[in-house]
Amino acid sequence: METSLPRRLMVMVMLLTGWMTGPGSWPAAAAPAAVLWERWSAHDPDATSRIDHGAFGDFLARNLVTGSDGINRIAYGRVSSEDASALDRYIERLARTAISGYARPEQMAYWINLYNALTVQVILDHYPVRSIKDIDISPGVFSDGPWGKKLVTIEGEEVALDDIEHQILRPIFNDPRIHYAVNCASIGCPNLQPTPFDAGRLDRQLDDAAVEFVNHRRAVDIRDGDIRTSSLYAWFEEDFGGDDRGVIAHLKAYAAPDLAMKLEGLSSLHDHAYDWRLNDATISTGF
Repeated sequence: METSLPRRLMVMVMLLTGWMTGPGSWPAAAAPAAVLWERWSAHDPDATSRIDHGAFGDFLARNLVTGSDGINRIAYGRVSSEDASALDRYIERLARTAISGYARPEQMAYWINLYNALTVQVILDHYPVRSIKDIDISPGVFSDGPWGKKLVTIEGEEVALDDIEHQILRPIFNDPRIHYAVNCASIGCPNLQPTPFDAGRLDRQLDDAAVEFVNHRRAVDIRDGDIRTSSLYAWFEEDFGGDDRGVIAHLKAYAAPDLAMKLEGLSSLHDHAYDWRLNDATISTGF
């Protein structure tokens, strides 16, 4: 692995600053930075091979519940042993895929789907839990959650959820919509989508995920001219324009007319919040 810092030094810095303790502990200034893992920058722009994510789609079709409150949940407590095994086999198949030889859109869909499938797998492996933050399997004395744990080996490299999001997806693709695609199994997170991401319609899927979240009140809540947003926009402000005005401009780009009107003329954010309760359809988690 090649980075702007030696790997061991970078990990020490991450531990000391709290980067590897999980996002619930992140102050805005200490959220994980997008640091490229050069190993995964390889790709073949002329490649035409496709990756089949149908098995993950089948799992979601049987176990994802679309709530009337606009929040998608997984019925973790009702997932059959057959479905859990099918999810494991899907992840194992992705791990055997030599992803470096694929085109960029196929890679992006691969990493997003792998992240989401691994997150569901982690929850199932430790269920029942009230929050993903209770799964303290990451390395480090102050670890919180599973994000730093090496969960899968791909092309000989051990990979963690943090690696996928912050050292592969964010720095390679430089697209803020990634935050609407990867799911952290929490009520406050953008929805786990009911169908896997697909290279052939990736841009539309990312736009749809952005519109869906931005226009839900867990993303933006405006009262008396004060804006309370999801903590996502504070933790990763650099990805959403770099300051309050940039975040607001980003929100406007995906806002429905009613929300866009409320955002007009506003230039600063006042508060942010995040709900870390598990996105579990088998228990009551009303928003």
